[in-house]
Amino acid sequence: MGRDAEGTSPPVSSSELEQEEEDDDCYLSDQEDDALEESVLQVLEDEHLEDCHWSASSVITKESLLAAQREDLRKVMELLGLREHHARTLLIHYRWDVERIFELLDQKGRDRLFSEAGIPLQYTNNAGTTSSAEVTCNVCYDDVPPSAASEMDCGHSYCNDCWTEYFIVKINEGQSRRVRCMAPKCNAICDEAIIRKLVIARHPDIAERFERFLLESYIEDNDTVKWCPSTPHCGNAIRVKGDIYCEVECTCGCQFCFNCSLQAHSPCSCLMWELWIKKCHDESETVNWITVNTKPCPKCHKPVEKNGGCNLVACICGQAFCWLCGGATGRDHTWSSISGHSCGRFTDDQTKKTEEARRDLYRYMHYHNRYKAHTDSLKQEAKLKNEIQGKISISENKESKIKDYSWVINGLNRLFRSRRVLSYSYPFAFYMFSDEIFKDEMTPQEREMKQNLFEDQQQQLEFNVERLSGFLEKDFQLFTDDEIMDTMKHVINLSNVVDKLCKQMYQCIENDLLYPLRTPHNIAPYKSKGLDRALELNISWDSAEQSSQSTKCSQDEHRNQPASTILGKRTELHGSSSDNRGHRSNKRERVDANGGGDGALFDLNVPAEVVDKI
Repeated sequence: MGRDAEGTSPPVSSSELEQEEEDDDCYLSDQEDDALEESVLQVLEDEHLEDCHWSASSVITKESLLAAQREDLRKVMELLGLREHHARTLLIHYRWDVERIFELLDQKGRDRLFSEAGIPLQYTNNAGTTSSAEVTCNVCYDDVPPSAASEMDCGHSYCNDCWTEYFIVKINEGQSRRVRCMAPKCNAICDEAIIRKLVIARHPDIAERFERFLLESYIEDNDTVKWCPSTPHCGNAIRVKGDIYCEVECTCGCQFCFNCSLQAHSPCSCLMWELWIKKCHDESETVNWITVNTKPCPKCHKPVEKNGGCNLVACICGQAFCWLCGGATGRDHTWSSISGHSCGRFTDDQTKKTEEARRDLYRYMHYHNRYKAHTDSLKQEAKLKNEIQGKISISENKESKIKDYSWVINGLNRLFRSRRVLSYSYPFAFYMFSDEIFKDEMTPQEREMKQNLFEDQQQQLEFNVERLSGFLEKDFQLFTDDEIMDTMKHVINLSNVVDKLCKQMYQCIENDLLYPLRTPHNIAPYKSKGLDRALELNISWDSAEQSSQSTKCSQDEHRNQPASTILGKRTELHGSSSDNRGHRSNKRERVDANGGGDGALFDLNVPAEVVDKI
C-alpha cells in the first residue's frame, strides 16, 4: 500500500523537497542555532556592504530631458529667488549640482557665489525705459536709437548688430552655454532671451542650435548625467543619484561604467581599464617582442631578426653588423671572429634592457592569456542558455517528481557574473602589482604580501567557477531524480560559494589593497543581484509648469531672502561628501562591515542575452 501511495503521489518541486527536509528537524541544537544566527548576521552584513555604495539610476529620454532640466531649474529659482537664465547660469557653472550650490552658498555667501558664476549682483531692468536719446555703441561707434540697442543685466549696452555678430561667433565656437558680456573685464553672462531674440531674426538655424546646446547642457555639463554609449546611439541618457562609481544598464540593454562611459569593467578601476585597452589594442607589445628578438641595423635602423647561428648578420640594405654588440662590420669572418672587429667587453646596460623587456613581455602574456581565456569562456557559456532551456523543457515533460528547475537559471546567471569578475580581475592584478600606477605607493615587501593575498582569493574563485560551469554543462535531462537532486544541491551550493567569494574579493580590493593608498582609486561595487537597470524618469509636466509659473510670481519675494532661511530647505545627497572648498571628495570611505545603513537596492538580474556583448 505504501508503495502504491508513493507511486501515485503528485510531483513535487525542489523547494517542496527542501521544505520536507527542513520539517524533519523540528528542533535545532546549540551548534545549529549558532550557525543559523551566523548566517542571518552574514546576510545583514552583505546587505550593509551594498548599502555603503548606494546609487539609483534613471533613464532620461528625449521627451523627459526638458522636464528633468526644468525640475532642477525650479529648485534653484524657488530657493534662491533667481530668474530662469540666472538659475541656468549658476547650474551650468557648478555642473548642475544643486546640492553643491546650497553647500557653497553656506560656505561662500550669496555675493561670492553669484560673482564666480558670472551673475551680476545688481542687475538692471530697462523694460519700461521710454528715453528717445540715441545710444553710442562702443564697438562700432555708431549712434543708434534705443530700440536698436540692448543692455545686459550688468549694465553694458551695445547696438543689436554688434551683439548679434558676437553671439553668432560664440555659438559657432561652441561657447553658447556661457556667452560672456563683450565689455572688457566683465564676467557677466549674457541674457539667453536677448541672445535668442537677436540671433533668430538673422539666422534661425543658429538660433535652433543655440536652443539645443542649452538643452543638452543638462547632460554635457552634468557630472551625474551621461549619454548612453550604445552604438548606434539609442538617444538616452542615464542620471545617477548617489555613488557615481557604479555600473548601470540602459533600457536599450547597453551595460557600461557610469564614471568613464566604457564597458562595465569592475573590479578594474577606470584608469586601469583604459590602460589595459590601450595595451591590448596598440602596438606596445609588438614593440616589446621586437626589442627582445631583433637588433636595429646600424645603417638603415630597421629591426633585423637573426635566423642562423652565425653572429655576423646582414640586413636587407646590405649592411653587415655584429649580432652581439650591434656594431657595423665587414663581411669577412670565421666561426670564432669577425675581421677587424672585437666586442668581447661586457656591456651591462644593453643586457639589463633586454632582460627587462623580456620579463615585462612574459608578465603581460601571463595576465593577458588568462584574461582572454575567461573572456572566451564567458562567450561560450552565454550560448548555454538555449541548450539549458531545451534541457529544462525535456526534464519538465518527463515523469519525475522534480518540476522546478529555476536553480539552473539562477546558477547560470551567477556563472555569468562571477566569470566576468574573474576575467577583469587579471587586468586589475596586472596594474595593481606593477610599478606603472603605484610605483611609490608600496614597498616590495608590501606588494608581495598583498599580491599573495589577492591571488589566493582569485585562485579560490577560479576553482569554484570552473566547478559550477562543469555542473551546469551536464546533461541533467537524462538523470534520475536522485542524480538531479544531487546536481541541484551542488549548483545551489556552488552558486552561494561563488557569490560569497566575489564579495570577499571586492572587500579585499577596497579595504586591503586600494584604501591604504595615498592616491584615491575607486572601483564600482560588486552587485550580487546584477547591474542596476535604470528606470524611466517620470516627471510630471503639469506640475513642472505650475511650479515654474508660481516661481515667476514669487521671485521678487525670494530675491532678498536671507541665506539662512533658504538653506533650511535643502536636502542631503547620499554617497558623496565635500571638502572645505566645496569640491567633491573622490576617495570612497572604507567599508565597515559592522555598521548599519539605509539605502535603496534594486533586485535586478543581468540578462543573459547581453552577456555575449562583453
